[in-house]
Amino acid sequence: MYTQPARRWWALGSLLIAVLTVGFDITIMNVALPTIATELAAGTAELQWMVNAYVLVLAGLMLTCGALGDRYGRKRLLLAGLMLFAVSSAAAAWADTAAMVIAARAVMGVGAAIILPVVFAVLPVLFAPSERGRAVSLTVMGVGIGIPLGPILGGWLLDHFWWGSIFLINVPMAVIAALAIAVLLPESRDPRPRRPDLLGAMLSTTGLLGVVYGLIEAPSRGWRDPLVLATLLGGAVVFAGFLLWERHTRDPMIELRLFRQRQFLGGSIAGALVTFGMLGLLFVIPQYLQLVGGHDALGTGLRLLPLIAGLVVGAPIGERVAAAVGYRVPVTAGLVIIAAALAVGASTDAGSGYGFVAAWLTGAGFGIGVALSPAMDAVLADLPTEHAGSGTAITMTLRQVGGVFGVAVLGSVLAQGYSEGLGTTGLPEPAAGTARDSLAGALALAQQLGRPALADTARAAYLHGMTLVLLTTAAVAALSAVLAAAIIGRRTAAAPEQPQRGRSPTG
Repeated sequence: MYTQPARRWWALGSLLIAVLTVGFDITIMNVALPTIATELAAGTAELQWMVNAYVLVLAGLMLTCGALGDRYGRKRLLLAGLMLFAVSSAAAAWADTAAMVIAARAVMGVGAAIILPVVFAVLPVLFAPSERGRAVSLTVMGVGIGIPLGPILGGWLLDHFWWGSIFLINVPMAVIAALAIAVLLPESRDPRPRRPDLLGAMLSTTGLLGVVYGLIEAPSRGWRDPLVLATLLGGAVVFAGFLLWERHTRDPMIELRLFRQRQFLGGSIAGALVTFGMLGLLFVIPQYLQLVGGHDALGTGLRLLPLIAGLVVGAPIGERVAAAVGYRVPVTAGLVIIAAALAVGASTDAGSGYGFVAAWLTGAGFGIGVALSPAMDAVLADLPTEHAGSGTAITMTLRQVGGVFGVAVLGSVLAQGYSEGLGTTGLPEPAAGTARDSLAGALALAQQLGRPALADTARAAYLHGMTLVLLTTAAVAALSAVLAAAIIGRRTAAAPEQPQRGRSPTG
């Protein structure tokens, strides 16, 4: 079942290149949007969909792609996903219309939906239980580092090259990962594949697309908008139909009984709620650094490095604690640390220096690292190897939906807090509407009208909204810690199920 020691760690290196690329592509576009808007004459709606098409397809297709890996071979599917990701990235780089960029980003989402669950599903094949914790920790770090690394890399590329370089950088990385995987990774699949669950795949994809679309549109349209309500409700109904079908079909796409296992359930919930907090944090902090702090795109990205540093330090510590005392302690402790760091961060005001911000960002990153790696390992510990793809896809999908939900909910909290704190007395209604729309709009208006007091008021209003977001996220993290402590069992990472060493990688 397990490959030679040196070979499997080299194979893990190739997998890390793949997940790092997927991770930073979730956020790399954010710093390039103003440039793309100018170059391609793209409106606000088109810019939103350049970002959202990737996340929407990624979340919608992971369940199906994870199950396909179990059936048709994880190595084969991983290579196909990497090639799809490379080709669509090149198409986005050379696109000359906004519609082409959106379409290419959607196809990139398909490639990412293949890569993420399949990479994690391969880990139990490569590594014995005694080594799996370290492998999971490194892989989680790869994805986690990639997300905040996106704005840094994007800012540097935009300073030196044209906007298409933020996509073109994916091509050599995907090709290198694919070549290494082709040589180093053994093939693996379910030795007793079931019949394809076509109806289950259709229902899960349609339901998730509806829910995620509604969550994406909610901050701009409002939670009471008919389209938002229709897609959220419709997606939830279709997904409920999927769960009902999976309970009664003879060959289900996913094993719902996995949720009866405490490790799997607790790890999945913890992973989703940590991602909720992390992507919510990355939604508000770059705007604070850029528009309140006055830093450019690259400077903003570099000031997110403390978050990465905390994660890098925290992940191996979480792995070691899990091996010694079980998953419950590091997952719960990590969530408590996140809650404490964000509660401290909520006291950030106009007079706070960057040192203060860097300190609590480091604490939040450390808590994310401590919690996320053991949460993912807890999930893998409860998965039979032959179902690793579909099982991992469940928890990865929950994490993506948790992240989208975090941006949607916290975006609404930010907008509400900002509009409450903004004074627009004396402004004509069109100008007041522009100022209420966003901090960037208010600052541009203040400069245009020569009203520095409006800029000061807008920055103060944004800080008020950011405080509400950080307090909300801290409360969610604290609640998550209570849930993790109650659900996750005492079993340690060092004593999982007995490995089946007699099996070949292909079953």
